[in-house]
Amino acid sequence: MSFRKFHLKHHSALGHFEHDADLPDHYEAELIRHYSIGKAIWLFFFPIFQVVRTFRCQSVVPFDKYIAVNWLAQIAFNVAVWVWLGPTAFLYFFLSFWFSVSLHPVGARWIQEHYLVLSPDQETTSYYGRLNSVHMNIGYHNEHHDLPGVPWNKLPELRRLAPEFYEPLLHHTSYTKVLLRFLFDQEISLYSRLARGNHAKPSKVVVPTSK
Repeated sequence: MSFRKFHLKHHSALGHFEHDADLPDHYEAELIRHYSIGKAIWLFFFPIFQVVRTFRCQSVVPFDKYIAVNWLAQIAFNVAVWVWLGPTAFLYFFLSFWFSVSLHPVGARWIQEHYLVLSPDQETTSYYGRLNSVHMNIGYHNEHHDLPGVPWNKLPELRRLAPEFYEPLLHHTSYTKVLLRFLFDQEISLYSRLARGNHAKPSKVVVPTSK
């Protein structure tokens, strides 16, 4: 439920530092710079960085009755897992979550979606690869941003219906390549994003050249 709130604001205020929690904080970019080890550490602790960013988004109400109900449901579920399946099962669930969004090829979706890896002129990029079949088509990111009301299972159909819009766009075909390119390409940093708003610091943005 919390993700839903900030995700909707991400769609309506893409790249606006004051509202978009998907945009890294300046301290994150200054902390890791363009070094591979820094980027690896940043990706490993990505869930923590993403939570901390939400505190700067004053336009989103962080807590309401729906969030309260959601927290109660999640706590009850995790307590049930611990009691009936044991701490090993709880740890398995936690680590599955952690690595699915951190230093793992599938975690490269955070780079694929809005980092200027393929071109400095395309701020949203889709992934068309085999993992979409088990990843709920999360790679269809241009399609998702154009029509966020389209359910995940209809996104491939949307692309087929409008090839004139999506075929000309650059796209990724491998999360592993995205991950390795991000880690080892010295031209790519957390500033390799299009940023808007009063705190965007556009003069410090570094974007890669097309390859």
